[in-house]
Amino acid sequence: MTRCLHPTSHRPRSTRVALGAAALTLVLAGCGAATSGTGDGEVVAETTCQAGAVDYGEVDPEVETPVDEEALVVYSGRNEELVGPLLETYSQESGTELSVRYGSTSAITAQLLAEGDQSPADVVLLQDAGALGALGDADCLADLPDELTGQTLPAFADEDGRWVPLTGRARVVVYNPDLIAQAELPAATADLVDPRYAGQLGIAPGNASFQAFITTLRVLEGEQAAEDFVQGLVDNDVQTFESNGAILDAVDSGQLPMGLINHYYWFEQAAEVGAENVTAELAYLQDGAAGSLVNVSGSGVVSSTDRADDATALVDFLLSEQAQQYFAGETFEYPMVEAVPAEEELPPLAELQAPDIDLDDMASLSATLDLLNRVGLT
Repeated sequence: MTRCLHPTSHRPRSTRVALGAAALTLVLAGCGAATSGTGDGEVVAETTCQAGAVDYGEVDPEVETPVDEEALVVYSGRNEELVGPLLETYSQESGTELSVRYGSTSAITAQLLAEGDQSPADVVLLQDAGALGALGDADCLADLPDELTGQTLPAFADEDGRWVPLTGRARVVVYNPDLIAQAELPAATADLVDPRYAGQLGIAPGNASFQAFITTLRVLEGEQAAEDFVQGLVDNDVQTFESNGAILDAVDSGQLPMGLINHYYWFEQAAEVGAENVTAELAYLQDGAAGSLVNVSGSGVVSSTDRADDATALVDFLLSEQAQQYFAGETFEYPMVEAVPAEEELPPLAELQAPDIDLDDMASLSATLDLLNRVGLT
């Protein structure tokens, strides 16, 4: 259970010099070449990002906004309010002009997959490991040098070195102690569909974090078990919302006993209004199943880029102490480098019973969407 949080002031942030171009050169044999690492900071072209090679969500026309291809083009599945100031800081400090296309992680990923090696994107910044895995499976991400991938926490890293984790976000049960006692909460993921919780649980089925949770369930327990679980939610009169924030608001105001969200929504709310003014509390499932998922946001270099050095330098910056402290202080997510601690109000990552899963295995969003459609949750 989490109750106390004292809003923290911003700590001094140091600037790290980007990794040298000689150590970061990505050798691309023409537009569209994906790459294979050599382990010494250089990668060699092997494969090509093929449009339509992997099915992942749907293209959203609203994200097909023009970009300036003379600048370094970033496709961002993280919202502008959060990452815009950080990217602006990088642009000012490095002298590299950026052009950013914003959208949901699923729509941005679908956009790049539809464009293939004709995409103008140089860098992707996404909030779901499954999306990054889908791009990797389609050979749309270049293998990154060891000097870059070796900076991150091994448990959350891509085994193939195609992307790096930037922040961690834990799935939690948010609950209102005036409506349900801590001792009465679900103890495990399977308990979430127990009939005694009928009508008491809120979810956001259109949200990427909920979809990642269901994808994890599919990977860990199989398709039938996942379908039974999702059908169990429907049969149990699960309450649906547009977003994690809406669930938190409903629980905090007493409209709903509990819901599934990512941990940082509570901490952001507490930092904004004061923990003493937040009724809702958090519970972390400790069963090592999908309900205990710690997903990551992450970044990678698009294999068709002709600005490999600039693209890799931006990814390196996102792992810098400066950027990692920004993420930790602004969103209360878990940093993904050893040198930067999480905010002291968060339970240590080592104490969370996250499932033993290769985050790349969460790339099959289309199958999850099909499942949610079949049971009427989208």
